[in-house]
Amino acid sequence: MAIQALIFDVFGTLVDWRTSIIAELRAFGAERGLAHVDWDGFVDDWRAAYVPAMERVRTGELPWTNLDALHRASFDELADRFGLHVLGERERAHCAFAWHRLRAWPEVPAALDRLRRRYVLAPLSNGNVSLLIDLARYADLRFDTILSAELFHHYKPDPQTYLGAAELLGVPPSDVLMVAAHNGDLHAAASLGLKTAFLPRPGEYGPRQSNDLTADTGIDYPVRDLDDLADRLGA
Repeated sequence: MAIQALIFDVFGTLVDWRTSIIAELRAFGAERGLAHVDWDGFVDDWRAAYVPAMERVRTGELPWTNLDALHRASFDELADRFGLHVLGERERAHCAFAWHRLRAWPEVPAALDRLRRRYVLAPLSNGNVSLLIDLARYADLRFDTILSAELFHHYKPDPQTYLGAAELLGVPPSDVLMVAAHNGDLHAAASLGLKTAFLPRPGEYGPRQSNDLTADTGIDYPVRDLDDLADRLGA
């Protein structure tokens, strides 16, 4: 297959958002006498608000709003329910920016370096540009450029994101490989002519995860992890 560029989903695919945020908020809470808070439940509910919040933007109910602002709004909506009403503005802002400080899955930094020797690499994430820059630096994710839904004012799976990424890279959609741990993301990309690679992250949503455990039929590269993909692509 002719492939010139790889674009990556980030949250869940390259970084372990759930474990990272739970660990950070637990430490934050312990320092402030909030050890009683159900941080696992808070983070799960916070993530559950992600898609509905973006859907309000996608349907026009909200004007374009970047992911940092959506995360902050959903944090505030959950705060009272989880006993976080005592937090001030500075503390809330710090917590909401936990999404800028996520750890990569173990094989990711080295595998990206392998792939980058042969291909152009970029994230294609619903995260805003400043979030992705911070995350790339924090987690040592070495890309050639940063591509974000924010550039197109459309969230995935809107077609403008995938096609816009290919256009900015100067590469036909058929020569772009979308890499994700989420079959839905890949189906949207494939419908527009992009090639697809699925790698499972069975711990992304915690021990009760029941979806995206295996690649759906039709995925071009069902792989074990990013190292396996680099092997398959000869990097």
